[in-house]
Amino acid sequence: MESKLVRVGMADMKIAYPPDKLVTVGLGSCVGVIIYDMNHEFAGMVHIMLPKSKENMAGQNIYKFADTGIYALYNNLIKIGAQKNKLLSKIAGGAQMFTLKSNNDVLKIGRRNVDAVKCILNELNIPIISEDVGGNYGRTIEFDIEHGTLNVKTIGFGEKSI
Repeated sequence: MESKLVRVGMADMKIAYPPDKLVTVGLGSCVGVIIYDMNHEFAGMVHIMLPKSKENMAGQNIYKFADTGIYALYNNLIKIGAQKNKLLSKIAGGAQMFTLKSNNDVLKIGRRNVDAVKCILNELNIPIISEDVGGNYGRTIEFDIEHGTLNVKTIGFGEKSI
């Protein structure tokens, strides 16, 4: 069976089945979160832009925020038959794309996104198997559901599989 790329846009979420692959581009301060079952039967990806929905306008796209997008992805995976104790995750992104003159943590969106994603995955008891976060460069990620590998392409820093 031929695989296809399932594209996940900014503030978007998709679920796919092998042999298809999930891909998202343009991860700067955003974080790509992949949750998959350990039997590689399916996977979901959400492209998080901001850490918390309460700090912003209510009623926006739930996939934009870590505190609502990850729970929505999790709930959708449970609806299609995921077993809570068999879920794993991988994350990438969370860069600080611009040099800041201020030490104000509010402006460190990438770091705050990563912290929020880790906190929520911990609340859900979903282990993070691997991560590629931080730095000051953009990323494109592609998750191979069949093999459980996350390919990370960076701007100026090469490509790796985690």
